[in-house]
Amino acid sequence: MWCSSTNSIALTAYTYLTIFDLFSLVTCLISYWVMMKKPSPVYSFGFERFEVLAVFASTVLAQLGALFILKESVERFLEQPEIHTGRLLVGTFVALFFNLFTMLSIKNKPFAYVSEAASTSWLQEHVADLSRSVCGIIPGLSSIFLPRMNPFVLIDIAGALALCITYMLIEINNYFAVDTASAIAIALMTFGTMYPMSVYSGKVLLQTTPPHVIGQLDKLIREVSTLDGVLEVRNEHFWTLGFGTLAGSVHVRIRRDANEQMVLAHVTNRLYTLVSTLTVQIFKDDWIRPTLSSVPIANNILNLSDHHVIPMPSLKAADNLNPVTSTPAKPSSPPPEFAFNTPGKNVSPVILLNTQTKPYGLGFNHGSAPYSSVLSQGLGMPGMGAAQGFRTGFANVPSRYGTNARGQPRP
Repeated sequence: MWCSSTNSIALTAYTYLTIFDLFSLVTCLISYWVMMKKPSPVYSFGFERFEVLAVFASTVLAQLGALFILKESVERFLEQPEIHTGRLLVGTFVALFFNLFTMLSIKNKPFAYVSEAASTSWLQEHVADLSRSVCGIIPGLSSIFLPRMNPFVLIDIAGALALCITYMLIEINNYFAVDTASAIAIALMTFGTMYPMSVYSGKVLLQTTPPHVIGQLDKLIREVSTLDGVLEVRNEHFWTLGFGTLAGSVHVRIRRDANEQMVLAHVTNRLYTLVSTLTVQIFKDDWIRPTLSSVPIANNILNLSDHHVIPMPSLKAADNLNPVTSTPAKPSSPPPEFAFNTPGKNVSPVILLNTQTKPYGLGFNHGSAPYSSVLSQGLGMPGMGAAQGFRTGFANVPSRYGTNARGQPRP
């Protein structure tokens, strides 16, 4: 109501900080509720992520309000209305008192942790540079200005100071455009202060590993890898469960003769100093030593003493080639390499077992037979005395490739 009566957009931007303070109170209530709740089967890690989500939502809403103020300020630059200063200064001090009382009187654990853990804003950096300059002149103020200032208190004081300057300039020179400039300055300070906190809480919600603990985690993992019985540490994943709470899971491969409970106790003892919620999965080495007893082998499969050698046919059989089914060649030239019914140049003799039998798993007897019986069964090679010169070599098996009545091969 006071913002609409004064027609000041700078006071409206400063009022958005009081709305943010109300959200911080809600976050504080959620934090106390989380402390009383115990983990449940549905929420096995507890309810600490609720306060992270509350901080993220509060900071994002404050940034959206700052963007709305920037949009309204650009429109006011085109047509600047008249500002009434009757309640401007009173509203400034009331809002400043409410903001400081909310931030300093109540111990808000989530926002206190985020303000220290998140990166510094541009407003904090500029104030830190100014504080160093002042402490160089007056060393006694180093205990007050040199430590990192609370960003919420800093933005409350800076916003009130901008409104006081606006009130004085309007009262002295009726310079109404300074109200719009103060609104833009307050909106930029709000956005710059809330953005690092939104990034930090968003990374917690995304279950990322905090950058400041990566070095310590690597050192602990190397120590775990050197424990007695540990062969490998893999699939390690560590993330921030809540503000100040680190969770993690890791798989540890150990020797087959190692004690699982002993290794689990040592690994947990090493990692528990940094990771409060830890899940360790121990599994032994899964390699298997091959043994001959595990494979069924017949007693006579390795006995290859007796064998029978079948000589391959000579290359003179190429003289009676059928010109339809093979490549013609002159008698004086060697037979072509890929001619049908013609063996290759460097073909070694075929060795068949004489009396042994190889169990191939299908129940067939693969013992050798006399060469004459092979020819009598129609299994001879073409041109070797077989009854018919089929390409398959089987006389009694029907085939797609036979001969017609004229003796010509079928296509």
